[in-house]
Amino acid sequence: MQKGWRKAGGASSQAPGITPDALREFGQFQRDHYVEAVNERHRRAIETDGPFVERLVHFWSNHFAVSADKQLIAPLAGLYEQEAIRPHVTGKFYDLLLAAERHPAMNLYLDNTTSMGPDSAAARIARSRGRTLGLNENLAREILELHTLGVDGGYDQHDVTEFAKVITGWSIGGAIGPGGNGLARPAANGNGARANARPNALGDAGEPGEFFFRELMHEPGEKTVLGKRFKERGVDEGEEVLTMLAKHPATAKHLATKLARHLVADDPPPALVDRLAEVYRKSDGDLMPVYRALLAADESWREPLAKYKTPQDFVISTFRALDYTPDNLQQVAGFLNELGQRPFTPGSPAGWPDTAASWNGGDALLKRIEWGSAVGKRVGKAAGARFDAGALTAAVLGPVNDATLAGIRGAADPGQGLALLIAAPEFQRR
Repeated sequence: MQKGWRKAGGASSQAPGITPDALREFGQFQRDHYVEAVNERHRRAIETDGPFVERLVHFWSNHFAVSADKQLIAPLAGLYEQEAIRPHVTGKFYDLLLAAERHPAMNLYLDNTTSMGPDSAAARIARSRGRTLGLNENLAREILELHTLGVDGGYDQHDVTEFAKVITGWSIGGAIGPGGNGLARPAANGNGARANARPNALGDAGEPGEFFFRELMHEPGEKTVLGKRFKERGVDEGEEVLTMLAKHPATAKHLATKLARHLVADDPPPALVDRLAEVYRKSDGDLMPVYRALLAADESWREPLAKYKTPQDFVISTFRALDYTPDNLQQVAGFLNELGQRPFTPGSPAGWPDTAASWNGGDALLKRIEWGSAVGKRVGKAAGARFDAGALTAAVLGPVNDATLAGIRGAADPGQGLALLIAAPEFQRR
């Protein structure tokens, strides 16, 4: 994690001493880091020499979604993608899964930092002080429903509860208090005043801003998930369950379906999904063989193109087609806001929808046309009168409808030609 986050996180933990100026400073810190991360994300996507891998980064970031709509996630969303997602998209799914679930952004987003085993030492301390602090099932439920098995993956409420107990104590290093969760030790300095720097009953250990296992919050004893018993092993229990989930046939089917839906069709061919799931199982969750099988599949290249571009796809593909990176990348985020896909804010742990019905409304299409006209005018003016929009169309789209090509070639100027290319029906799909 970046040192700036650690510093800000440490300051914000001392709630009694926070001033309005400190709150404003922290708010500006959050906004600055969010904008910086969004701009860098778009720059990478526009300028990358490895567009397929970059697409995979965005796909898996959406699969393991967190949202900057939650205040503390705003400065973390970009770091989460860089630290947990990007390093693992071409490796084993288990490594990607573990990195995502242990990252502070995921733990904060799904409230696992406050999840406490009912029979844990920390829960007993809380009860002795008149407080009831219990289990939070958010992270466990989303791992099962969204990240691994899928909604029809064969788990039930008992599995959710038991898994939530398994991952109690998965948290973030640094102070929780003073008084966070009502567990702070009353400590006095030489003048009889409370000493804020003293540790609380949860033990303020670990590197601030990094994953840390809080043993006192962990539910002791044996747990059973999907019919398999897991002995008391502290932090290792969670890793054992994740290993089981990564190898599960339902996970293979769920991931194969999502990849095929993203790259081939909203309703992916069942035979393709089955082949990809089989490759996943045979490779022990190695993702590269799955990608190769997907790229080699005839279904991936059938005409007409079936996938309607999301707003993000549309914007990034426009700039890549034009070989143009805007000087002010915040304009990209601004347009995505208009089209309902504000970066790093999917609205729920399920991530952004990956089907045409969510993005192809009439108003959204009109906004694409208007934006394409503005971009075409700017880039066309810079390109000059000799620019051939028809040749660019052939290079970008290949064979297109005769009417589409005739309209682009008959444009009054390069800007209009580019606007017609960007608004073309063929350009809306990939």
